[in-house]
Amino acid sequence: MSASTLSGQLVTGDQLRPGRLEFASTIQAVIPAGDAPEGLLILPGFIDTHVHGGDGADTMDGADAVRRLARFHARHGTTTLYPTTVTNPWPGVLQALQAVHEVRARGPLAGGPDIPGAHLEGPFISPQRLGAQPPDTLLPTPELIRQVLALDVVRAVTIAPELPGALEAALSLGRAGVRIGVGHTRADAETVSAFLAALREAGVRTCATHLFNAMGGIEGREPGVPGALLADPHAFLEVILDGLHVHPTSFRLARAAAPERVLLITDAMRAAGQAEGESELGGQRVLVRGGAARLENGSLAGSLLTLDGALRRAVQAGIPLPEASRMLSAVPARSMGLSDRGELAVGQRADVVVLDRALNVQAVYVGGQPVWSLLA
Repeated sequence: MSASTLSGQLVTGDQLRPGRLEFASTIQAVIPAGDAPEGLLILPGFIDTHVHGGDGADTMDGADAVRRLARFHARHGTTTLYPTTVTNPWPGVLQALQAVHEVRARGPLAGGPDIPGAHLEGPFISPQRLGAQPPDTLLPTPELIRQVLALDVVRAVTIAPELPGALEAALSLGRAGVRIGVGHTRADAETVSAFLAALREAGVRTCATHLFNAMGGIEGREPGVPGALLADPHAFLEVILDGLHVHPTSFRLARAAAPERVLLITDAMRAAGQAEGESELGGQRVLVRGGAARLENGSLAGSLLTLDGALRRAVQAGIPLPEASRMLSAVPARSMGLSDRGELAVGQRADVVVLDRALNVQAVYVGGQPVWSLLA
């Protein structure tokens, strides 16, 4: 593979500095260059650990749909993506995971992001905290966990800690390299803290599944699930920064309480990138109006977000661009145990996003290959 070069304002660590990036499949050189174009910003590729769909496609629809939604999000800067399931009857969940496995087995996706594996969100969640999930919950029994592990495709899972067998299931999955997300739960703070401590003791990576959503709130005498997650020094924190799911003050709270642990996700559904009107999530009718996707009962049904939109919202909220970039790259990479990506550094995968000064995507490279470009 021949080397490529990009010049512009490079986001490296805490800095935005003029420079030149030389790369093939990996980054070969990061060179200061005072004459680099002012109007192009060069960032590490975005990593979405929680995304259900986009462009009319959903992870639950099969392999072709996974490819379609992945290519859609690549055009918005996502270079690593974890297709995410919703709670459904178990055979449908397994079929969705097998579809992700099929996509991975065929090698790099032309015009799309890298897909290291799937995020299993549901069915191991509380029936009392479904959010927009269908009511097909299951307990995480040893047999179901064996079936998940046998597929060797799940890299993140959401579990409600109060369910019978939850800790045993989380330990089995976590020891196999799966990130354990706490979410869709009615557990109290003590239960969550004990769950996280046991997983930490076993060397398991942990995360909040869409912090503040489908987990109750924080009060002085009842810190609840969010309080336990914010207080834990090792749990990463997914946030849906679409202006609907999380109040700006809650976002600032998470950033202040957990520096370098907040990662931005889309939680996007199939309606992302589509015209307003009717859509669907997990067999449920969804109405998209005024930039929001809701079930018929009014509950938010996933989001319409893309990660370039999340970056713009973070910067609009006053987050410096290098820090906002880390929420989309370095932090999610660490949360997933990915040491080969997430920053513009020699030896890292050449997963790169080029933006204009308005933070609109101009070009995207995955493993050094251009997958989307508006550049001449």
